[in-house]
Amino acid sequence: MSAATNKPQGATTGRIRDAGGGRFTLDGVVTMETVTGLRSAGLQAFARGSGAIEVDLAGVQRADSGALALMVDWLAWARTAGRALTYTSVPAALLALARLSGVDELLVGSGANAATPTA
Repeated sequence: MSAATNKPQGATTGRIRDAGGGRFTLDGVVTMETVTGLRSAGLQAFARGSGAIEVDLAGVQRADSGALALMVDWLAWARTAGRALTYTSVPAALLALARLSGVDELLVGSGANAATPTA
């Protein structure tokens, strides 16, 4: 670990990318330190489109409770905007954190809030 950044070497700061057709990828390090910028970037990207939103988390290298808060915040925005939002390839550790926090029902289920886990 680098003392200056406190991130594992090779880890990148979290970023959201538009994959087209309402699909987005979230990757890198998604922690309390990075979610403020990610929140804004995600909301701006989502607002440019219409219809359902899918966010693929397969590229998330490391996540903490900040990532979970971000996911819940984006869900709240989507509901307010009248749009469905789903998460796919959610890291197992993040789903476990959601269960411990009592918000897994918001992320996992059917319809607008379905999340598919990764191993």
